[in-house]
Amino acid sequence: MKTLFMGGVKSGKSCLAEDYILKNFASQKPYYLATTELLDAEMQQRIQIHKQRREEFFITIEEPLKLYDTLKPCNRPVLVECVTMWLNNALYHQASDTQILDELEAVMSLQTDLVLVHNEVGFGIIPDNALARRFVDLSGRAAQIMAKNCDEVFFCSAGLKLKMK
Repeated sequence: MKTLFMGGVKSGKSCLAEDYILKNFASQKPYYLATTELLDAEMQQRIQIHKQRREEFFITIEEPLKLYDTLKPCNRPVLVECVTMWLNNALYHQASDTQILDELEAVMSLQTDLVLVHNEVGFGIIPDNALARRFVDLSGRAAQIMAKNCDEVFFCSAGLKLKMK
């Protein structure tokens, strides 16, 4: 089973995804694949909050780039937090659009139960620089790939989830 939680920054999607995987896959302690690379002090603080919230409930794996290789051997449900940061990391490390989307397609073909978290970044204006436009476009294409391949899709806002699929 694959499930996608999407929403804006601070929409509650991470907490909702954590609750979802813990309730729906209660028979085994799930993995938590953390994709964020430590970039600055503020990001370190955000990571600490997430770590404290999940530490006793999940087995944490930290991997910023190799989603498929990391997920392939997983023998229990995995929460991927988050695809948006993985996409950011891939762009930073000079991956091509094709490499990024092919890796995501491969991830979606795995038989592993996945709960994916992704930021909705397409509600704003068209960015004024090429890299930001590329990010928004790739993020939208990634969301479409995930939504097409997920059994359930939730849109999150204000700590609430709305089932879209």
